[in-house]
Amino acid sequence: MKRVILSPNPYRDKNFQTLREAMAVLQNAGIETRVCLPFEVDRTCDLPRDIRFSRMDRELPNADMVICFGGDGTLLHMAKAATRQGVPVLGVNIGTMGFMAELESTELSELARIAADDYTIDNRMMLDVTVQRDRDIIFHELCLNDVAITKGAVARIVHLEVKCDGVQAMECGGDGIIVATPTGSTAYSLSAGGPIVEPDAHSILITPICAHDIVSRCIVASDKRKVSVAMTHNARRNAYLSVDGGKALRMNMGDVATIYKSNLCAKLVRLKERSFYDVVNMKFRVGRGE
Repeated sequence: MKRVILSPNPYRDKNFQTLREAMAVLQNAGIETRVCLPFEVDRTCDLPRDIRFSRMDRELPNADMVICFGGDGTLLHMAKAATRQGVPVLGVNIGTMGFMAELESTELSELARIAADDYTIDNRMMLDVTVQRDRDIIFHELCLNDVAITKGAVARIVHLEVKCDGVQAMECGGDGIIVATPTGSTAYSLSAGGPIVEPDAHSILITPICAHDIVSRCIVASDKRKVSVAMTHNARRNAYLSVDGGKALRMNMGDVATIYKSNLCAKLVRLKERSFYDVVNMKFRVGRGE
Protein backbone atom coordinates (compact mmCIF):
# COMPACT_ATOMS: atom_id res chain seq x y z
CA MET A 1 0.00 0.00 0.00
CA LYS A 2 1.24 3.48 -0.86
CA ARG A 3 1.80 5.96 1.94
CA VAL A 4 1.23 9.59 1.04
CA ILE A 5 1.85 12.67 3.20
CA LEU A 6 -0.72 15.42 2.86
CA SER A 7 0.80 18.79 3.70
CA PRO A 8 -1.72 21.67 3.85
CA ASN A 9 -0.91 25.34 4.27
CA PRO A 10 -3.35 26.30 7.06
CA TYR A 11 -3.32 29.92 5.94
CA ARG A 12 -4.44 28.95 2.42
CA ASP A 13 -6.68 25.92 2.95
CA LYS A 14 -9.39 27.44 5.13
CA ASN A 15 -10.97 24.87 7.46
CA PHE A 16 -8.84 22.30 5.61
CA GLN A 17 -11.66 21.74 3.15
CA THR A 18 -9.37 20.85 0.24
CA LEU A 19 -7.34 18.54 2.46
CA ARG A 20 -10.47 16.68 3.56
CA GLU A 21 -11.64 16.18 -0.02
CA ALA A 22 -8.22 14.92 -1.10
CA MET A 23 -8.00 12.58 1.86
CA ALA A 24 -11.33 11.01 0.93
CA VAL A 25 -10.26 10.48 -2.71
CA LEU A 26 -6.95 8.87 -1.69
CA GLN A 27 -8.41 6.64 1.03
CA ASN A 28 -11.13 5.42 -1.33
CA ALA A 29 -8.34 4.47 -3.75
CA GLY A 30 -6.65 2.41 -1.04
CA ILE A 31 -3.84 4.82 -0.21
CA GLU A 32 -2.67 5.32 3.36
CA THR A 33 -2.42 8.99 4.30
CA ARG A 34 -0.66 11.04 6.95
CA VAL A 35 -1.22 14.76 7.56
CA CYS A 36 1.84 16.89 8.33
CA LEU A 37 2.08 20.68 8.35
CA PRO A 38 4.80 22.02 6.04
CA PHE A 39 6.02 24.53 8.64
CA GLU A 40 5.42 25.60 12.22
CA VAL A 41 2.32 27.75 12.71
CA ASP A 42 1.78 30.46 15.30
CA ARG A 43 -0.37 29.88 18.35
CA THR A 44 -3.26 31.88 16.94
CA CYS A 45 -3.79 29.29 14.18
CA ASP A 46 -6.80 27.17 15.10
CA LEU A 47 -6.16 23.59 13.97
CA PRO A 48 -9.17 21.22 13.75
CA ARG A 49 -9.31 18.56 16.44
CA ASP A 50 -10.79 15.90 14.16
CA ILE A 51 -7.61 15.71 12.04
CA ARG A 52 -4.58 13.92 13.41
CA PHE A 53 -1.35 15.75 12.63
CA SER A 54 1.95 13.86 12.48
CA ARG A 55 5.51 15.14 12.53
CA MET A 56 7.06 15.61 9.10
CA ASP A 57 10.52 14.43 10.15
CA ARG A 58 9.05 11.11 11.34
CA GLU A 59 6.78 10.43 8.37
CA LEU A 60 8.94 11.61 5.45
CA PRO A 61 11.55 8.79 5.46
CA ASN A 62 8.77 6.19 4.95
CA ALA A 63 6.61 8.16 2.49
CA ASP A 64 6.08 7.38 -1.19
CA MET A 65 4.90 10.90 -2.05
CA VAL A 66 4.10 14.30 -0.55
CA ILE A 67 1.06 16.29 -1.71
CA CYS A 68 1.20 20.01 -0.88
CA PHE A 69 -1.89 22.22 -0.68
CA GLY A 70 -1.22 25.93 -1.08
CA GLY A 71 0.68 28.20 -3.43
CA ASP A 72 4.14 27.89 -4.95
CA GLY A 73 5.70 29.04 -1.69
CA THR A 74 4.30 26.00 0.13
CA LEU A 75 5.67 23.66 -2.52
CA LEU A 76 9.09 25.36 -2.53
CA HIS A 77 9.32 25.06 1.24
CA MET A 78 8.34 21.39 1.20
CA ALA A 79 10.45 20.40 -1.81
CA LYS A 80 13.77 20.83 0.01
CA ALA A 81 13.03 18.38 2.79
CA ALA A 82 11.40 15.93 0.36
CA THR A 83 14.35 16.11 -2.04
CA ARG A 84 16.82 15.25 0.70
CA GLN A 85 14.77 12.07 1.32
CA GLY A 86 14.26 11.32 -2.40
CA VAL A 87 10.48 11.68 -2.09
CA PRO A 88 8.47 13.12 -5.02
CA VAL A 89 6.14 16.09 -4.47
CA LEU A 90 2.80 16.96 -6.06
CA GLY A 91 1.34 20.46 -5.74
CA VAL A 92 -2.35 21.33 -5.47
CA ASN A 93 -2.91 25.03 -6.06
CA ILE A 94 -4.98 27.02 -3.58
CA GLY A 95 -3.08 30.23 -4.28
CA THR A 96 -3.25 32.68 -7.14
CA MET A 97 -0.67 31.79 -9.80
CA GLY A 98 0.37 28.33 -8.60
CA PHE A 99 2.79 27.94 -11.49
CA MET A 100 4.49 24.84 -10.11
CA ALA A 101 1.32 23.07 -9.01
CA GLU A 102 0.07 20.10 -10.99
CA LEU A 103 -3.60 20.29 -9.97
CA GLU A 104 -6.15 22.93 -9.11
CA SER A 105 -8.37 22.40 -6.07
CA THR A 106 -11.23 21.50 -8.47
CA GLU A 107 -9.29 18.53 -9.91
CA LEU A 108 -8.83 16.38 -6.80
CA SER A 109 -10.42 13.31 -8.41
CA GLU A 110 -7.20 12.96 -10.45
CA LEU A 111 -5.39 11.93 -7.25
CA ALA A 112 -6.94 8.44 -7.47
CA ARG A 113 -4.51 7.69 -10.31
CA ILE A 114 -1.64 7.61 -7.82
CA ALA A 115 -2.80 4.19 -6.59
CA ALA A 116 -2.17 2.71 -10.06
CA ASP A 117 1.19 4.50 -10.53
CA ASP A 118 -0.46 6.46 -13.35
CA TYR A 119 1.87 9.45 -13.18
CA THR A 120 5.31 10.62 -14.27
CA ILE A 121 8.16 12.37 -12.47
CA ASP A 122 9.86 15.57 -13.59
CA ASN A 123 13.41 15.90 -12.30
CA ARG A 124 14.09 19.59 -11.64
CA MET A 125 17.56 21.04 -11.29
CA MET A 126 18.41 22.56 -7.91
CA LEU A 127 21.21 24.84 -6.73
CA ASP A 128 23.55 24.61 -3.78
CA VAL A 129 23.96 27.99 -2.09
CA THR A 130 26.70 28.83 0.40
CA VAL A 131 27.89 32.07 1.96
CA GLN A 132 31.47 32.29 3.17
CA ARG A 133 32.64 34.85 5.74
CA ASP A 134 36.41 34.86 6.13
CA ARG A 135 37.19 31.12 6.36
CA ASP A 136 33.79 30.01 7.66
CA ILE A 137 30.70 28.81 5.80
CA ILE A 138 27.92 30.69 7.60
CA PHE A 139 25.04 29.60 5.35
CA HIS A 140 24.17 26.54 3.24
CA GLU A 141 20.84 25.89 1.56
CA LEU A 142 19.20 24.08 -1.35
CA CYS A 143 17.39 26.17 -3.95
CA LEU A 144 14.68 25.13 -6.41
CA ASN A 145 13.61 28.54 -7.76
CA ASP A 146 16.03 31.38 -7.14
CA VAL A 147 18.57 33.14 -4.98
CA ALA A 148 18.00 36.89 -4.56
CA ILE A 149 20.78 39.14 -3.29
CA THR A 150 19.28 42.58 -2.78
CA LYS A 151 19.69 45.95 -1.11
CA GLY A 152 16.88 45.27 1.34
CA ALA A 153 14.35 47.98 2.23
CA VAL A 154 16.83 50.88 2.18
CA ALA A 155 16.29 53.23 -0.78
CA ARG A 156 19.87 53.01 -2.04
CA ILE A 157 21.56 50.93 -4.71
CA VAL A 158 23.88 48.04 -3.95
CA HIS A 159 26.97 47.36 -6.07
CA LEU A 160 27.57 43.68 -6.79
CA GLU A 161 30.20 41.75 -8.70
CA VAL A 162 29.26 38.44 -10.30
CA LYS A 163 31.89 35.90 -11.34
CA CYS A 164 31.52 32.63 -13.26
CA ASP A 165 34.30 30.17 -12.46
CA GLY A 166 36.31 33.04 -10.99
CA VAL A 167 36.05 35.28 -14.08
CA GLN A 168 34.06 38.50 -13.82
CA ALA A 169 30.77 38.19 -15.72
CA MET A 170 28.93 41.26 -14.47
CA GLU A 171 29.37 44.24 -12.19
CA CYS A 172 26.44 46.55 -11.64
CA GLY A 173 24.69 48.81 -9.21
CA GLY A 174 20.98 48.54 -8.64
CA ASP A 175 18.47 46.74 -6.46
CA GLY A 176 20.39 43.46 -6.62
CA ILE A 177 20.92 40.21 -8.53
CA ILE A 178 18.79 37.08 -9.02
CA VAL A 179 20.43 33.72 -9.71
CA ALA A 180 17.74 31.30 -10.86
CA THR A 181 17.19 27.75 -12.07
CA PRO A 182 15.15 27.11 -15.23
CA THR A 183 12.23 26.29 -12.90
CA GLY A 184 12.63 29.72 -11.32
CA SER A 185 12.77 31.53 -14.66
CA THR A 186 9.02 32.25 -14.50
CA ALA A 187 9.20 33.76 -11.01
CA TYR A 188 11.18 36.78 -9.71
CA SER A 189 13.69 36.59 -12.56
CA LEU A 190 10.92 37.05 -15.14
CA SER A 191 9.61 40.10 -13.27
CA ALA A 192 13.12 41.58 -13.40
CA GLY A 193 13.31 41.15 -17.19
CA GLY A 194 14.82 37.67 -17.44
CA PRO A 195 13.81 35.11 -20.10
CA ILE A 196 11.37 32.22 -19.81
CA VAL A 197 13.40 28.99 -19.89
CA GLU A 198 12.11 25.44 -20.24
CA PRO A 199 12.39 23.58 -16.91
CA ASP A 200 14.56 20.78 -18.32
CA ALA A 201 17.14 23.17 -19.81
CA HIS A 202 20.68 22.98 -18.46
CA SER A 203 21.37 26.55 -17.44
CA ILE A 204 21.74 29.06 -14.62
CA LEU A 205 20.13 32.49 -15.06
CA ILE A 206 21.78 35.63 -13.68
CA THR A 207 19.39 38.59 -13.80
CA PRO A 208 20.12 42.11 -12.49
CA ILE A 209 17.27 43.85 -10.65
CA CYS A 210 16.67 47.46 -11.75
CA ALA A 211 20.30 47.90 -12.85
CA HIS A 212 21.49 51.52 -12.74
CA ASP A 213 23.11 51.32 -16.18
CA ILE A 214 22.16 50.30 -19.71
CA VAL A 215 24.65 47.48 -20.28
CA SER A 216 23.74 45.04 -17.48
CA ARG A 217 21.55 42.32 -18.96
CA CYS A 218 20.49 38.81 -18.00
CA ILE A 219 23.14 36.13 -18.54
CA VAL A 220 22.15 32.54 -19.31
CA ALA A 221 25.13 30.52 -18.08
CA SER A 222 25.88 26.80 -18.34
CA ASP A 223 24.81 24.66 -15.41
CA LYS A 224 28.48 23.65 -15.12
CA ARG A 225 29.46 27.15 -13.96
CA LYS A 226 30.12 28.10 -10.36
CA VAL A 227 28.62 31.55 -9.79
CA SER A 228 29.90 33.83 -7.03
CA VAL A 229 28.39 37.13 -5.92
CA ALA A 230 29.97 39.70 -3.62
CA MET A 231 29.66 43.39 -2.87
CA THR A 232 32.31 45.57 -4.48
CA HIS A 233 34.55 47.85 -2.47
CA ASN A 234 32.49 50.95 -3.28
CA ALA A 235 29.26 49.31 -2.16
CA ARG A 236 27.12 50.13 0.83
CA ARG A 237 27.98 47.92 3.76
CA ASN A 238 25.25 45.28 3.57
CA ALA A 239 23.17 43.20 1.20
CA TYR A 240 20.55 40.55 1.93
CA LEU A 241 20.43 37.02 0.52
CA SER A 242 17.19 35.04 0.34
CA VAL A 243 16.68 31.54 -1.10
CA ASP A 244 13.28 30.71 -2.61
CA GLY A 245 11.71 33.67 -0.84
CA GLY A 246 12.79 32.45 2.61
CA LYS A 247 14.22 34.35 5.56
CA ALA A 248 16.95 36.79 4.49
CA LEU A 249 20.58 36.49 5.53
CA ARG A 250 22.46 39.75 6.05
CA MET A 251 25.68 39.76 4.02
CA ASN A 252 28.59 41.96 5.07
CA MET A 253 31.38 43.43 2.98
CA GLY A 254 33.79 40.59 2.18
CA ASP A 255 31.15 37.85 2.30
CA VAL A 256 30.92 35.72 -0.85
CA ALA A 257 27.81 33.83 -1.99
CA THR A 258 28.66 30.80 -4.13
CA ILE A 259 25.93 29.16 -6.22
CA TYR A 260 26.26 26.03 -8.33
CA LYS A 261 24.25 23.08 -9.59
CA SER A 262 23.35 20.65 -6.82
CA ASN A 263 23.81 16.90 -7.05
CA LEU A 264 20.19 16.61 -5.90
CA CYS A 265 17.12 17.03 -8.11
CA ALA A 266 13.60 17.85 -6.98
CA LYS A 267 11.06 15.25 -8.12
CA LEU A 268 7.76 16.84 -9.17
CA VAL A 269 4.80 14.56 -9.85
CA ARG A 270 2.93 15.01 -13.13
CA LEU A 271 -0.55 13.59 -13.72
CA LYS A 272 -1.39 15.48 -16.91
CA GLU A 273 -0.03 15.29 -20.43
CA ARG A 274 0.59 18.93 -21.22
CA SER A 275 3.34 21.08 -22.65
CA PHE A 276 5.31 23.60 -20.60
CA TYR A 277 3.99 26.24 -23.00
CA ASP A 278 0.41 25.23 -22.25
CA VAL A 279 1.14 25.88 -18.58
CA VAL A 280 2.76 29.25 -19.37
CA ASN A 281 -0.19 30.38 -21.46
CA MET A 282 -2.79 29.18 -18.99
CA LYS A 283 -1.14 30.54 -15.83
CA PHE A 284 -0.30 33.96 -17.18
CA ARG A 285 -3.82 34.36 -18.54
CA VAL A 286 -5.06 33.59 -15.01
CA GLY A 287 -2.51 36.06 -13.60
CA ARG A 288 -3.96 38.77 -15.87
CA GLY A 289 -7.47 37.95 -14.70
CA GLU A 290 -8.58 36.53 -18.06
